Amino acid sequence: MNIVLWALQGLVALLFLLAGSMKVFRPLEEVRKRMSWANDMPAWFVRFIGIAEILGALGLILPALTGILPGLTVAAAVGLVIVMLSAGVFHTSRREFSQIGITVLLLTLAGVIVVGRLAVAPL
Repeated sequence: MNIVLWALQGLVALLFLLAGSMKVFRPLEEVRKRMSWANDMPAWFVRFIGIAEILGALGLILPALTGILPGLTVAAAVGLVIVMLSAGVFHTSRREFSQIGITVLLLTLAGVIVVGRLAVAPL
């Protein structure tokens, strides 16, 4: 189970790293073209979400990999669960139902990491 959780952590980290990097490093005009919700948000908030996603991605891997405060891996997964719960509420309130599928998928995967690392295969 440990190998499955590591693979899942790697996949989820990669997805959040890609999504967060786009929000942080791409020109805001490009982000707003690709993500319509960003048109209604201040630039600092779009960038903040991207930074949170990047930090969450790093937190899924680095603490467990280095052995330095490995409990932070679970904290990062919980943080990503909160980010995705918030995204789900946000997209639902705006009736952006096409966005809900990926949101639920990422929420579920992050939740599996939380449960897996707390109960099934702790670090």
